Amino acid sequence: MLSPLWPRSLAARTALVLLAGLGTVQAAGLAIHALDRIALDRGELEHETGMRVVAIYRSIVETDPGQRDNEVAHMHLPNGFKVSLTPGPQTADLDPAGLQMQHMVRTSLQLMPFPMHLHPTQMMAGANHGKRRFEVSMHLPDESRWVTIAFRVPPPNLFSSPTFPIAFTLMIVATGVLTNWAVRRLTAPVRTLAAAAEALGRDVNAPPLPEDGPLEVRTAAIAFNTMATRIRRFVTDRTLLLTAIGHDLRTPITRLKLRSEFIEDDDLRRKFTADLDELEAMVSATLAFGRDSANREPLVALDLTALLSTILDEAVDGRPDITNQVGFATEPPVVTIKARSLALKRALANLIGNAIVYGGGAMVTLKPPGELSQEYVTVLIDDDGPGLAPSDLERVFEPFVRVEASRNRETGGTGLGLAIARNIIRGHGGDITLGNRAPSGLRATVTLLA
Repeated sequence: MLSPLWPRSLAARTALVLLAGLGTVQAAGLAIHALDRIALDRGELEHETGMRVVAIYRSIVETDPGQRDNEVAHMHLPNGFKVSLTPGPQTADLDPAGLQMQHMVRTSLQLMPFPMHLHPTQMMAGANHGKRRFEVSMHLPDESRWVTIAFRVPPPNLFSSPTFPIAFTLMIVATGVLTNWAVRRLTAPVRTLAAAAEALGRDVNAPPLPEDGPLEVRTAAIAFNTMATRIRRFVTDRTLLLTAIGHDLRTPITRLKLRSEFIEDDDLRRKFTADLDELEAMVSATLAFGRDSANREPLVALDLTALLSTILDEAVDGRPDITNQVGFATEPPVVTIKARSLALKRALANLIGNAIVYGGGAMVTLKPPGELSQEYVTVLIDDDGPGLAPSDLERVFEPFVRVEASRNRETGGTGLGLAIARNIIRGHGGDITLGNRAPSGLRATVTLLA
C-alpha cells in the first residue's frame, strides 16, 4: 500500500524524485560552501581580533607608565573586550590556548608598525572554547605589570553576506520552476495518450495521434494508432456482417409471409404471421444496432432540456390517459451538451418508452453538472413498475436478452433496445445503469459528458 504522502500522478512523482535529488546535491554543495565560508570567516575574525589586541597593547605600552592606569580607565574598547593591568598573567582559570592564539597575536605584532623594544617580553594565552572566551596576558617591557586583555570571539556567521539568502532563494525557485517545466514536458505525451484513449472510447473514429516527438513517444503513438485501426476494422467487419445477415433474411421472410396467405387454417395462419412479424422486427433491430455501431453522425451543440421535452411530448401523443404519469419530476434547468442528436434521441426515447410500457409512466429529472457530478450531466428516468431482479439489472443490456416477465409478443420487444441505448450513450462518453426504487419501480440513470 502506497504512503498517503506519495503523490498519485506521474508528473508529481517525477518532480518529487528530481527535487529530492537536486535538493540533496544542493544540500551537499551548501555544506561545502558553509565549511569554506566558516573557515574564511574564522580566519578574518582571528586576524581582526589579533589586530585589536595589539592596538590596545600599543596604546598602553606607548603611554607613560604613570599614566597607564588612567589610560586603561578611559580607553574606548571594542564590544566584548576588557583590559586590565595586573601583577601577573590572569589565564590560570582558562585552558591553555596553545600556539594558535599566541601565533595570532605575534603575527599582528609584526604587522603593527611600532618599535621592537616596546614588544612584550612574555606572552601567555588561555581560552574557554565552549563560551568562545579568550584572554591574552603580555608582560610590559618597562615595568613588572602585565596587560591582560579578555575578549569574546563571535562564531562565524554563514548568513553574514546579504546576498547569500537572496542567491540561495533564487536558486531554489529557479530549480523548482525548471523542474516543473521539464516534468510537464516529459509527461505531456502520457496525458496526450490518455486523452486519445478516452476519445477512442467515446468515438471509434476519433482522429489518430500525431506520430512525432522523441523515439519512445513516436513508438507509443504508432502502436496506439495501429491498435485503433484494428479496433475500427473489427467494428466495421462486425457491422457489415450484421447488416448483411439482416438484409439477406428480409427476402425469405417476405416469401414466407406471402406463402402464409395460402394457409387455410385461420388460427394457424395468424400464429405463423405473428412469428414472421417478430422475426422481421428482430432483423430490423439488428440492422439498427449495426447502423448505430457504425454511426458517423457529427457532434453538435444540443439543448438537452428541449430534447427531453420533445421525447416526453411525443410519448404522450395519442395517449391522454398517461399524461399525468409522464413528464419532468421537477422544473428542469437549461442544459446544453455536445452530442449526436438523432442517436441520443433514440437512446433516451427507448428508456422513456420502456418506463411507460413496463412501469405505467416516466418521470424525468435532469441534474446539471456540479449537482451530482462535476463532469457529467445526469438524467434520471423513474417509473412505478415492478422493477427487476438484482441479477437482471445488468444482464438486460446484453443483446437479445429479455427478462421472463416480458417474453411475449405484445410487450417483449427484441431484446436489443437497451443494448442499442447503452451503445449510443457510451459512444457519448457516458453510461446507463439501472436500479430498483423503494418501495417499487425502476430508475434508469443516464450520465453524459457536460
